[in-house]
Amino acid sequence: MSWGTELWDQFDNLEKHTQWGIDILEKYIKFVKERTEIELSYAKQLRNLSKKYQPKKNSKEEEEYRYTACKAFLSTLNETNDYAGQHEVISENMTSQITVELARYVQELKQERKSHFHEGRKAQQHIETCWKQLESSKRRFERDCKEADRAQQYFEKMDADINVTKADVEKARQQAQIRHQMAEDSKADYSSILQKFNQQQREYYHSHIPSIFQKIQEMEERRIVRIGESMKTYAEVDRQVIPIIGKCLDGIVKAAESIDQKNDSQLVIEAYKSGFEPPGDFEFEDYTQPMKRTVSDNSLSNSRGDGKAELKFGGKSKGKLWPFIKKNKGATPEDFSNLPPEQRRKKLQLKVDELNKEIQKETDQRDAITKMKDVYLKNPQMGDPASLDHKLTEVNQNIEKLRLEAQKFEAWLAEVEGRLPARGDQARRQSGMYDGQTAPTVNNCAQDRESPDGSYTEEQSQESEVKVLTTDFDDEFDDEEPLPAIGTCKALYTFDGQNEGTISVIEGETLYVIEEDKGDGWTRIRRSEDEEGYVPTSYVEVYLDKNAKESALKMASKQNEREGLVSSQFFPCRTGRR
Repeated sequence: MSWGTELWDQFDNLEKHTQWGIDILEKYIKFVKERTEIELSYAKQLRNLSKKYQPKKNSKEEEEYRYTACKAFLSTLNETNDYAGQHEVISENMTSQITVELARYVQELKQERKSHFHEGRKAQQHIETCWKQLESSKRRFERDCKEADRAQQYFEKMDADINVTKADVEKARQQAQIRHQMAEDSKADYSSILQKFNQQQREYYHSHIPSIFQKIQEMEERRIVRIGESMKTYAEVDRQVIPIIGKCLDGIVKAAESIDQKNDSQLVIEAYKSGFEPPGDFEFEDYTQPMKRTVSDNSLSNSRGDGKAELKFGGKSKGKLWPFIKKNKGATPEDFSNLPPEQRRKKLQLKVDELNKEIQKETDQRDAITKMKDVYLKNPQMGDPASLDHKLTEVNQNIEKLRLEAQKFEAWLAEVEGRLPARGDQARRQSGMYDGQTAPTVNNCAQDRESPDGSYTEEQSQESEVKVLTTDFDDEFDDEEPLPAIGTCKALYTFDGQNEGTISVIEGETLYVIEEDKGDGWTRIRRSEDEEGYVPTSYVEVYLDKNAKESALKMASKQNEREGLVSSQFFPCRTGRR
């Protein structure tokens, strides 16, 4: 099966077909090129996606990645980034092994095709020239034969005519002979050219054209083989990265299998455990007695009867109601006393560990300087030992400073660990999750306080519970006077106090103001001697008495001084009171 023998007369169609083959090859090259661009774009998008969800350094989000589920997610992000890298490898290999190679091959194929068809056209033009020569000699032979016939007929006519002279007959005879000779010459020339043309035509159709078409066929078959090999390479490039992609996917599966829900639950406990004990039982409050009713020391909610609960210390109002202690917006105390016991212990432990690392670092530096100084002492030409004294002194000072700092935090840590709820303790600090809880008669060194949103203030628990000793100060606080009124107010709307420390009012009711709004949106009022609480400032219209306000401030200052005195007497760990 050869194009030269089967398609000897299809020169133009072969030319079109080979051009179509090159177009197909260029189309395939374009396809692969676009695939590489897609792979690069996909890889870039995957990398950007992975980067977008990576935890930011030194942020709260980074702390969340200690949970196994978050660690698995981080591993998924890293594996996705590696997965993107494999798509970049696919793009690079397809570009180098297919696109570039085929583009070079197409240029070579075009040159070869051009050469073959140029040779074919040249042979075609030669046979056409020979054909024209044959046609020309044939027409000349035909013309000469006709001329010879006419000359012969004219001679015979002249020879038969008795009126024609002998000279004219001789002239006609000679002319017929000349024409006859010319016809013979044309015949010989035509015969020669015909034989030559037939030979060239046989060579053209049986040698030149088959040879050229065979080369074109081989060229076309090489093109087909080459595009097939490129398609195999296309698949192999993908297949080569499958094991690595498989490892990436295995890594994601392994990360998913490493998720430990129990461990994460334990981490939540460690992160948010306060160290407090749940509240104890409620005491029975007997409302049948005609005595002044007060809420029991460990009540969690207010009574909706004659009045609202207040914090009690020694049986008297402390002047601040639990839900409305302002949130501490200042700097975090150095000893982390604003945190619950367990969280404070963790923070202090972390600080101690950091200081110990710093001490170790400075110690290693001191040892290195000491060794260098010894080397200088043994080999003075290497350096002056005295030049290291200043640095050595500075490092020793840093170590001493860090040790003092570490001892301070270790003391706080020991204090916290010693006061955390222990085995057999009955008096416990109540958990900060209970809004409006009253303070028990057995208090910590630092009173537990919690704002309405559940955050701790700087007056938070020291977790150790000590009993208040009966002293002369009890009598002093038993005589504590209630806060004086600093004005009056009129209820603009009805307010139904639901929370601890609030008081219900009826629209149009007039009451006494004993503490104005401190910026938190609440005003403290009193209805009777034993019924007071907070109402939203927007619910009342306040009329303040300037003189009464100044007197109240003085009394509050005096009361705070007395409270600070008893705090320092009974609670040595407290340094002051807000």
